[in-house]
Amino acid sequence: MTAQTMNVNAVIDNAKFKPFHLSIVLWCLFIVIFDGYDLAINGVTLPLLMQEWGMTSVQAGLLASTALAGMMFGAMLFGMLADKIGRKKVILICVTLFSGFTFLGGFASNPTEFGILRFIAGLGIGGVLPNLVTLTSEYAPQKLRSTLVTIMFSGYAVGGIMAALLGVKFTPEFGWQIMFFIAGIPLLVLPFIWKYMPESLTFLVKQKNYEPASGIINKINADLNVNSTTHLVLNEIKLPDASVKSLFTDNRATTTLLFWCCFFMCLLMTYALGSWLPKLMMAAGYSLGSSLTFLLSLNIGAVIGTIGGGILADKFHLKPVVISMFVIGAFALFGLSFNSPPMVIYLLVALAGAASIGTSILIYSYVAQSYPIAVRSTGIGWASAVGRIGAIVGPIVIGILLGMELPHKWNFIAVAIPAVIGAIAVLCIKRTKVIETVPEKIKIASSIT
Repeated sequence: MTAQTMNVNAVIDNAKFKPFHLSIVLWCLFIVIFDGYDLAINGVTLPLLMQEWGMTSVQAGLLASTALAGMMFGAMLFGMLADKIGRKKVILICVTLFSGFTFLGGFASNPTEFGILRFIAGLGIGGVLPNLVTLTSEYAPQKLRSTLVTIMFSGYAVGGIMAALLGVKFTPEFGWQIMFFIAGIPLLVLPFIWKYMPESLTFLVKQKNYEPASGIINKINADLNVNSTTHLVLNEIKLPDASVKSLFTDNRATTTLLFWCCFFMCLLMTYALGSWLPKLMMAAGYSLGSSLTFLLSLNIGAVIGTIGGGILADKFHLKPVVISMFVIGAFALFGLSFNSPPMVIYLLVALAGAASIGTSILIYSYVAQSYPIAVRSTGIGWASAVGRIGAIVGPIVIGILLGMELPHKWNFIAVAIPAVIGAIAVLCIKRTKVIETVPEKIKIASSIT
């Protein structure tokens, strides 16, 4: 009897882009849009919460960091859990957490209630991101991998744009609460996500769940005619488990630490701007309405930077693109410390968005392509978790600086420093390619007796 052995990863790497791939990107994009929205509402609502609850800028910075603290633990927990129970289940759990508890945040009557709800929502926000990146990266054809991951992740900035636009339109009439009620929309879509979003193909094969795996392969390439007699294998390095220890073995320790540094600096910059940009612009003399327009500009720049960066990364490499974006961000933030014409300020804010939010998304893709499949979610999850420490620190530091009432230029210079450190960290990462091995050389499909 002749059986067919098939290298699943080779099938994915060499596949042509099809509606099946598009559906995965669109489902992940939808989730990321609301994930980005849930975080961007901090920047929209903080000035209003400060007025209603009589908080200082330092107290507001601490309140904004509650969701970010939840994100840190969520990234650590759900990154590892997905490597054990599957991406799809974890994504559904995380969407329920971040959408449900952000919705409940609209009913909070004091900072304590609000902070607890935001922390729980943060668990879902932080946990879903590594798994969406991993799922998209696993299914993307090799030549389009960075492009598809960054297009999907551009939804993060689209969510920020949505928050800014809805904040300008609805908060004057309905108050800050309406921003949190809108966040409950993904709960209505959960049954459709469960039905139509596929589980990770590599996870199915590792679990020897061959029937759904075969169906997915036939959707990717119908010409292969996979059936019950096909022996599916993964082209991966064999690791004992998806543990943190594995991130420091086989010469991965230095790369892991440098990625952690990159994430810390990039997310410090991203969340300092995301949480405080309207308030920073108000400190520079702009009204709340025009300051929310700057938040819109920040996220438009992030969309352009994310998609453009992904295309350039597939053409050249992620490393030079990420370094260049960090450097551009440092110059843009330094430029914001000077008084300039409005159009120049909008351009600099857009460049800062491309370099902060856009770069953080590219680094997710960079990490996803730097670890073996067996620990990919763990690697992304822990890098993201360390980055969340920077995300927690960022709003607090800016809150302290605003409380000190220093000249506004020092606020922007403080945010520019992490961009410089991040560029240096990326520069030190060795450009290596993950080499996955199997017990024997196997082409996409070959016959064995």
